[in-house]
This record gives sequence, C-alpha cells and structure tokens, in this order.
Amino acid sequence: MWYTVCVRKYRWKVQQVRMVVAVKPTIAILPLIDVQRESWWMVPGYMEGILAAGGLPVMLPLTSDDADIKRITAMYDGFLFPGGQDVSPGLYGASVSPCCGETVPELDAMSRALFAAVTAKEKPILGICRGHQLINALLGGDLYQDLPTDHPSNISHAMTPPYDRAVHDVNIDSESPLYRLLKASKIGVNSYHHQAVKTLAKDLKPMATAPDGIIEAAYMPALPFVWTVQWHPEFSYQTDPDSQRIFRAFVASCE
Repeated sequence: MWYTVCVRKYRWKVQQVRMVVAVKPTIAILPLIDVQRESWWMVPGYMEGILAAGGLPVMLPLTSDDADIKRITAMYDGFLFPGGQDVSPGLYGASVSPCCGETVPELDAMSRALFAAVTAKEKPILGICRGHQLINALLGGDLYQDLPTDHPSNISHAMTPPYDRAVHDVNIDSESPLYRLLKASKIGVNSYHHQAVKTLAKDLKPMATAPDGIIEAAYMPALPFVWTVQWHPEFSYQTDPDSQRIFRAFVASCE
C-alpha cells in the first residue's frame, strides 16, 4: 500500500513537471485596425512567427480602459507592437503634414497606456515597423512623416511584393544586442514604410542603420528586452534565419 501511494505521488510529480515544461510564454499582439470596415484583424505572420519561435500569441481587443490595461499587462508574458497606420504626429508634438497617412487615435491611446504599463513591469516588448516608430515617439523621439518628401534617398523603403526578400542592407552596431544575436555587421532586410524615426529618443540606442542614415532598429538599455525593428520579420520568418532568430530571442525573453 505504501509503495503504491509513493508511485502515484511520483507519477503526479512527473506529470506536474511535464506540464510546467510544456507551458509556452503568452505573447499579446495589439490589433490591426481596418477603419473602413470597422474591424480588427491580424497579419498571420505575426502569429505564425511567434508560434514557430515557441510562443503562444493572442490578439488583444482595442481598449485603453485603465482596468483593462492593468489586467492585460498582468495576464501576458510579452507584448508585440505591430505595423499599421501612421503614428499620430500629436504623439511627438508635431502638426500633421499633408503627406501623413491615416491615423487611428484609439490605437495610439491604447498603445500609450499599454506601453507605460508594460515597461513599468519590465516585461518584454518587440516593436515592428509602426511599433518601432511608435515606441520612439512615446519615449520622446520624433518621426519623418513621409520619407520621399522629408528624407529622399535612393534606398527602397517601399518595396513591392513578394515581401519575404531583402531590398536593402542595414549596418548593425557592433555594441548592440542585435549584433550579439545575429553575429553579423550587415544583413539584408525587407522594407515597407513611408514614415521613419527622425530623432531617436534619449532612452533608446540604435542597433541598425540603413545606408541613407535611417535608424532601422533600436533597443532600450534600461530594460531587459525592449527591441524595435523597422523591417518586417513577420513576412520573412519562413525563409530568413535572421528573422527567425529575432522572434526566438523575443519569445525566449518572455519565458
């Protein structure tokens, strides 16, 4: 009888360990907004890239309610700020230029509230494209509202499909965590944006720069993992090892 009880307890402990090992970090992704259709949606690559890296992604509702933001911050292990519409110039104290595209004030309000709550808890964040620009604006930096108008160059920042190919290089800072991850001073990236970081926020440091001087990646040294990239690993993760490594590094930081 004593032996049977011990065996059962041992099996239960083994099952508990297996359950702990099997738990994936949960990654909350801010929603993409279709204003015309009054809908929320998601690019599959954000979800699939996180899943392939070992995380469990969840798309959030559009809310800036204080109680909701507090609960969301507590519920999830990491947060992905994805691409989307232009960042409202009001976030960085600028007037709207004629070349600024569609903005979503409700999404900006949610982003501001969630970023503040998540960074206060020092939880991991990955910003992609709009997320890269948004985080810079929230931390006090500013943006070019339209690259062809404000910073013309011969670098292709608005590629055509397919989006899983590189259209220009970026130079990686040898002192940055991105360099330590990729072990490369230069990589090729895809690119689809018309706004960009103009002045980098003082709380951020650059990780990668395009040949025309545009800051293509940054991080927040004061926190364990706040990374931003201007390019689109969600479009290239299936074929590009560097995109896979970025997703894996983010998910690993959430464990």
